[in-house]
Amino acid sequence: MKRQLVILLTCAAIAVFFLMKPMHAWAQSFIHPGLNQTGKDLAYMKDRVLKGVEPWKGAYDRLKASTDTAYNVEAYTHVLRGPYGKPNIGGNELSKGAGMAYDCALLWYITGDKKYADKAIAIIDAWSGQLWDFDYNDAKLLAAWTGHVFCNAAEILRHTNAGWKPAEIDRFTQMLMTVYYPLMRDYYPQANGNWDGAIIHSLIAMAVFTDNRTLFGNAVDHFLLGPVNGSIFKYIYPSGQCQESMRDQGHVQLGLGEFAGAAQIAYTQGVDLFSIADNRIALGYEYTAGFILGETPHCYGVISERAKALRDDYEYVYRHYTAQGIYLPNTKKAADSIRPKASRSILTATRVPTGKEKQQLRAPVAGSTGYIAGAGAHSDVKIPADAIFVAPGESIQDALNTATGTHRWVVAKKGIHTLPATLKMPSGVTLAGEGIGTTLFLDPKSGQREAIVNASGDMQDITIRDLLIEGSPKTEVASDPNGSRSFRGGSNRGGIIFRADAEGKMKNLRFIHLTIQNCTFNGLLVSGADDITITRCDFTENGSSVVPGPRLQHNLLLTHCRGIKISDSRMDTSPYGSGIALSACQEAGIVNCEIARNANYGILLAECKNITVKGSLLEGNNRGGIMQEHLYKGNVNIDTRHNIIHYNGDPK
Repeated sequence: MKRQLVILLTCAAIAVFFLMKPMHAWAQSFIHPGLNQTGKDLAYMKDRVLKGVEPWKGAYDRLKASTDTAYNVEAYTHVLRGPYGKPNIGGNELSKGAGMAYDCALLWYITGDKKYADKAIAIIDAWSGQLWDFDYNDAKLLAAWTGHVFCNAAEILRHTNAGWKPAEIDRFTQMLMTVYYPLMRDYYPQANGNWDGAIIHSLIAMAVFTDNRTLFGNAVDHFLLGPVNGSIFKYIYPSGQCQESMRDQGHVQLGLGEFAGAAQIAYTQGVDLFSIADNRIALGYEYTAGFILGETPHCYGVISERAKALRDDYEYVYRHYTAQGIYLPNTKKAADSIRPKASRSILTATRVPTGKEKQQLRAPVAGSTGYIAGAGAHSDVKIPADAIFVAPGESIQDALNTATGTHRWVVAKKGIHTLPATLKMPSGVTLAGEGIGTTLFLDPKSGQREAIVNASGDMQDITIRDLLIEGSPKTEVASDPNGSRSFRGGSNRGGIIFRADAEGKMKNLRFIHLTIQNCTFNGLLVSGADDITITRCDFTENGSSVVPGPRLQHNLLLTHCRGIKISDSRMDTSPYGSGIALSACQEAGIVNCEIARNANYGILLAECKNITVKGSLLEGNNRGGIMQEHLYKGNVNIDTRHNIIHYNGDPK
């Protein structure tokens, strides 16, 4: 298993860390009951209900009132669910049946009334004997939504005197392992992250119910290291922003709830997934709840106002972190708002008190490395009086030609500037925008690849700042941004490509508050330059699988360059490449940067000399944090210090 914090280095000694719980937790037998709650947790919850203590008594009353033991089970052989429930054959019945089984199992545990146990068993047995398979677009998702719910019901029934017969238990286990497991075992990280969150949730529940330690480990590995959108680090960013924050808040809360649900089961089994990375789950909940309740957090991209209503996903997370002495004000407000109408979520959120609840609470701290970067970062730069302003529809190239060699500014005003052809950047010019509202977009009809290239091989003294270069074939933001990510497109589009035919021929290149995104080729490629400064830039989602092939395009690629300063920047989510790739470079400093969620390495170094990586965050990079590649003579004098390098690597 790869719970260690993976980094590939040849010259530096890096400490290896593990999950916060002792490793003997991985060797010991599973606790039963052991999904959402232990036996002691269930007993404590029952005691609260029977003594009439709120909110447990009210939750119990609402659950009992809504549970119909006359419910007629209608099981299907083939369950079909398409996108957004079209078509939907058996999907609603399966979801309702799983929920009803869990509700009845809880009521059986609290009341001891056998009719509830009988109903839960009847529901589970009906589906166990009938269900053969799932189909259509949401097949994995529906299985993932219902698997952990069924398992929670089954875990209570199996470990109480419910009268669940061995043959019936065997039928249920067979359904889990022959219908649910084959469908979910390979996950689906290319979908939005709520899918793999739900799949992990169900696989970890199935692992405990079936005493399958290998499956449990596999699910935890994927939770930590899954590719694309499939891990906690791919889903929740250090600031708390989530992968689906630009989609809608309903799906964000669904994803958070599924990852937290998986962590809840793992915690029952002695494995703490809640505290990793400075309580990353808490940060996701605080960011999302805060936005829904009226705050305006910073978002890379446009945060969605869609489905901006609270879901019943907050109670357990609030109680868990409070029990650990961690204060979540937004999550508390959300839980308080939902609690008067909630039922099962309150009962299943109950743990035996830890004693920390009355201690002074501390709030989780969002990550600040390289934050906020890009054209959306605040800039108080003063535009010179002799600047040339260019409105959308006017020629930026003509303005650049006019300013050549004068050190004047060309300022692209807010709006979308559709470039009819690749811009040729001359020497002695600053090309600026008015922040994130200024977009440069190469017209796909141009038939050209790069948005900007150097006008001459000896280009010098240029600055590009305070604007966004959009590499996508269109500027409209889709309602589901994951559907239009650069790795899905076949077009070959690059950002800024500056090339010289000799080392040091280009000089003094500055990139400040620049965003480059969604390029299938490199975001920024510079070859043969001295004195490069990259400050507070956001290069994201660049470097896909286009000619000449995957892992050759990156967010940032520098070759044969010297005197490089990269600071306070964000180099994230290259779908096939690395965050930063340096080849045959010398004298480079990478300081206080977030380099995360890239499909290749966080930083890839080949035949480089005198490189410093300091104070940076490298996480969630699929193949490793830092790779020193020895191609001929190798790298010399690579200095890494004071970085956070964790949870990089492939789970397989």
